[in-house]
Amino acid sequence: MILILGVTASGKSRLAFDLAEHLGAEIISIDSMKVYRRMDIGTAKPPKEARQRIKYHLIDVVEPSNSFSVGAFMDAASDAMEQINSLNKKIVAVGGTALYIKSLLYGLFDGAGTDEQIRTELRERAEAEGLAGLHGELTKIDPAAAERINPNDAKRIVRALEVYQLTGKPISSFQKQWEQHQMKHDWTIIGLRREKADASSRINRRVNKMVDAGLVDEVKSLMDEEKSLSKQARCAIGYAEIIEHLNGQTSLEDAIESIKINSRRLAKGQRTWFKTFQNVHWLDIANDETPEQTLDRTKRLLDDIIA
Repeated sequence: MILILGVTASGKSRLAFDLAEHLGAEIISIDSMKVYRRMDIGTAKPPKEARQRIKYHLIDVVEPSNSFSVGAFMDAASDAMEQINSLNKKIVAVGGTALYIKSLLYGLFDGAGTDEQIRTELRERAEAEGLAGLHGELTKIDPAAAERINPNDAKRIVRALEVYQLTGKPISSFQKQWEQHQMKHDWTIIGLRREKADASSRINRRVNKMVDAGLVDEVKSLMDEEKSLSKQARCAIGYAEIIEHLNGQTSLEDAIESIKINSRRLAKGQRTWFKTFQNVHWLDIANDETPEQTLDRTKRLLDDIIA
């Protein structure tokens, strides 16, 4: 059971495909947005050709009008692992959604409960005041969580503030429970790491490719569907910004620049999360390194671990 992690646009999806093909494995996607059907370009889903050659799990499993929780992910991931194990195949899991990865490795942490009244009040504040104010408030009471949570992620911002109001403790203090846990399964964890300038350049290039591939038309088509996008789907990077453009709130040029900025901010949050992960075998990837070279290095690493 191999898990590949890295920040957005780090090359982890390509490595997962190449490694799965080499091992005859199946892939479990650990991505909170690739679960949505028809949200293809903006989530950088594997191309159809790749999905015809390798079996992928947890991609296209829910309608964009529905929400998808970490609990739902855990249930689906458990089912996928059972299916793959029943075929006596190896598992390659890949993703950058840190909360899902932590849950897959260590299980769900004990939550602080919920309060619908508090949650409703916070949602109303978000709509009236905007998310920037709530994210700023979170930065003051729980800077660790604020650094990890995207400023456009209404659901997680509201949840973090709800936990603080309920308990008087930051949500990051509950999440530290993971640090005392043992891994639920025998995962070999491989992390891809790039220089920040290289990572930012790759993010910018990928955003440009998404736009050229028809991201605006994809978002427009989703907005035209009978059922509206869920709040979770709407806040996805690449979609939130284009929705603002289509609603006449910003120019396309400014929307594209916002996608790049928010993607780089996401990468920063992912780096912060991944520093807390233990037992990761990090591969530092040079900006001129080819996918074939990365695969060869990964195969040698796995041989060394087995030896």
